[in-house]
Amino acid sequence: MYAAENRFEPADGITRVDLAELLRLRARAAKPRATAARIRAPLAGAHLSSLRGRGMDYAESRVYQAGDDVRNIDWRRTARSGEWHTKLFQEERERSLLLLVDTHPEMRFGTRVRYKSVAAARAAALAAWTGVRGGDRVGALAFGDVRDAVDPHGGVRGALAVLGALARWDARAASAATAERLRETLSAALERARRLALPGSRLLLLSDGWCTDEAAQRALLRLTRHIDVRVLIVVDALEHELPPAGAYAFRTDAGRLTVDLSAAAARARFRDDLARGQRMLAGACDGACVRWALLDTGQEPDAVLAQLWKQRGGRR
Repeated sequence: MYAAENRFEPADGITRVDLAELLRLRARAAKPRATAARIRAPLAGAHLSSLRGRGMDYAESRVYQAGDDVRNIDWRRTARSGEWHTKLFQEERERSLLLLVDTHPEMRFGTRVRYKSVAAARAAALAAWTGVRGGDRVGALAFGDVRDAVDPHGGVRGALAVLGALARWDARAASAATAERLRETLSAALERARRLALPGSRLLLLSDGWCTDEAAQRALLRLTRHIDVRVLIVVDALEHELPPAGAYAFRTDAGRLTVDLSAAAARARFRDDLARGQRMLAGACDGACVRWALLDTGQEPDAVLAQLWKQRGGRR
């Protein structure tokens, strides 16, 4: 169930994505903690590789082992300890962030503060600004009513390209006629993302979960072999709390729909039905050991995104 759209609704930041608001989120972007390395060459990245060996940046020293390169002996550590030590180095690698944005009609729904589609775009914009501040290249891929992609680019240029795309995709999804809408399963979208994202990059999926299919868990597993995947499930207040008793009117593509929620059992069923999408996506993430978090439409994305990227892999 979702609210039908008026094609002439303004970009108000409530029912439609406001590009100016996405631009202002730049001031709230925090520098990622992982970006402590300094770029020393034009082609160097800002992130440390997990591979240890003969790279550019000193990582640690350990006891000398047969076969170690004598040119990497740590003379100071050796003199202090009286035991031979060798230096290990860590290379810098460029990293990219791909934002996978759901544009299905179910995202154009909301009863608190803003639509899910707008909440997802705001979170994606903040993630893009944070990524470029940390030295990432950022790109985006839309799936659902809109199927489009923005190749990853670095710096402000990369963020602006993503933000412009988010606003365009929202406008296109809002104006799409019912006959033009094509369903796209989450597994199909993840497969497209797998072809676009480079190994070692990060991917943030933003969706309410209604596109989740049986193959989504396997698709997530394939992605996690080479890509760091996180999922932000966008939810409305009615998906986790009972609405007040009464009759509720909704606008849909089929016309006006009135739902009688006078009985407590009807309100509970209504809440559970609305939350089915988030349960399906959360279940697929848990099965693939992909970390996920919930973002309420009335919630600011800052703390949720920070916590989502804080831990490595595993379940929520």
